[in-house]
Amino acid sequence: MPATELKELLKHELGDMLYAEQKILRMLGAMNRESSNPKMKERLDEHLAETYEQIERLKRAFEVIGEEAVAEKCHAAIGLKEEHDSFVREEEPSPPMLEAFDLGNGLRVEHYEIAGYRSAIALAQALGENECVALLTESLREEEAMASFIERSAVRSLKLISATMEEGEDEEAPKRGRSSGAKTASKTAAKSSARGGGKAADTGAKSASGRGGAAKSASNGGAKTASKTASKSASKTASGGAKSGSARKTAARKTGERAA
Repeated sequence: MPATELKELLKHELGDMLYAEQKILRMLGAMNRESSNPKMKERLDEHLAETYEQIERLKRAFEVIGEEAVAEKCHAAIGLKEEHDSFVREEEPSPPMLEAFDLGNGLRVEHYEIAGYRSAIALAQALGENECVALLTESLREEEAMASFIERSAVRSLKLISATMEEGEDEEAPKRGRSSGAKTASKTAAKSSARGGGKAADTGAKSASGRGGAAKSASNGGAKTASKTASKSASKTASGGAKSGSARKTAARKTGERAA
């Protein structure tokens, strides 16, 4: 049904804010869990309780203008929630980095609510809905106070977060150094072992080659010596045999002569 009257627009604005507050209620819980700052966590707890009350005020605001309370899908609130979730998915931030992001995202949420309440208040004033104006103004003051708290706390909170991140890096540096040193030592030992094994293998091969050469030399030398000895022995034996034959012939001649 097309909105043709300001009251219909006011009804739309109230429904938009009702949906947004219900969505933001869950976002505040997540922001609280992701915060490490005690003061911020305490203030978020307080604002969480305020948000429950703001939801009830919006329902009463519907009543005082004679309408049924109906939440209308608020794409802005959905977008603010998705901005947080996509940052977590895509950037995979460390807890301190996510906490820093939440400060900016939380401030955007508060300013959206401030703009929404101011718009609805202006419509209610134009329509003379003073009771509705009073209810919405109370919630507006709470949103303005929360935005102011985040703005005042942001710089100090970010400095604390930065210090926490630096401490984490300082603690990780020695671990990375030890890990790197261990890897270097392991690689050096492996290389040294490989070189040592190679040298030992070369030495063994050379030694084996030396022993093989010596064995060949000894074998060749022995064979040559044996051959020479056998040759000399055979020569002497042949010479001895020749002399023995000559002596027998001489003796025979002498015997023949004596007989004659």
